[in-house]
Amino acid sequence: MTEDKTGKINVVIPVYKPDGKLGHLLHMLNRQCRKPDKVVLMITDSGDASGDNHGAQLERWILESDIPTECHFLSQEEFDHGGTRNKGMEYCDGEVVVYMTQDAVPEDDHMIEMLTEPFFGEFCGASEGNLEGTEIILSYGRQMPDKDCRPVERYTRSFNYPAQSRIKTKDDIPAMGIKTFFASNVCAAYRKDLFLLQGGFPEKTIFNEDMIFAGRAVQAGYAVAYAAGARVIHSHNLSNKVQFQRNFDLAVSQAEHPEVFQGIRSEREGFALVINTMKYLARCGRIYLIPGMLFTTACKYTGYLLGKRYKKLSAKMVLACSMNKSYWRNK
Repeated sequence: MTEDKTGKINVVIPVYKPDGKLGHLLHMLNRQCRKPDKVVLMITDSGDASGDNHGAQLERWILESDIPTECHFLSQEEFDHGGTRNKGMEYCDGEVVVYMTQDAVPEDDHMIEMLTEPFFGEFCGASEGNLEGTEIILSYGRQMPDKDCRPVERYTRSFNYPAQSRIKTKDDIPAMGIKTFFASNVCAAYRKDLFLLQGGFPEKTIFNEDMIFAGRAVQAGYAVAYAAGARVIHSHNLSNKVQFQRNFDLAVSQAEHPEVFQGIRSEREGFALVINTMKYLARCGRIYLIPGMLFTTACKYTGYLLGKRYKKLSAKMVLACSMNKSYWRNK
């Protein structure tokens, strides 16, 4: 791809029951030094009586923006983590397509510029491998904790999204394991030509479409860039039940795609996070939070182990363990 910074950039955002964060996101996109050339909203029908109010808010936010914005509507039955984003790509005419979630808000006016720098400019990202002749197929940004973020989740954000940019290739798999494939559509940019060449996101997947795509791309010889300068405010204070369910679904996605994840080390990274979080809590005088953190870790790991073995569970048990109930009903 040319280094000419005039290449078109589009943004795709799946939308469901939008709240004020989406309004703030659209406002911040409008403030970017490098504004997107178009925003595509893939709106899933909420199916409730508040939908009219959501629509009025959304219309106002769009009218306040200088960026051309398209709205495309789908039913809850039609929504699919990979398929909906693939459909959004079809409405894009940019060289680079940025995917975001409706609750991720750019921290400053340079997010788009920094996220797309690996495609349009000189990107300073550390790499352990030989990058000669390797094309960067996607870049993902840094997720920063919100003001109400709990201490453990705050540290998890810094562990998964460090301050140092990085380029990851197939050469990193022996050392980094599954972290080589780590990428997040909360804030990620894709070269459209290479994205289509790779077949897009997997469809009919429970979720984790971003890591599945990244894993396939890395194994095909492409590079994934982590652009630490592209910062979005995005964090959640999830209950232990939701942590269990998320990790169950994560493991299901890995079990259903052995062509990507089979033989790739994953547990060691989770163990390193637990140890480093305990050290962090001890350093900042919050040892009293360690028992709760360990219980949350047990919930997450139990969900992960069950998800890996979901085929041995009853249909009723699978539904109870999963966060994405509609996936199983459609399946």
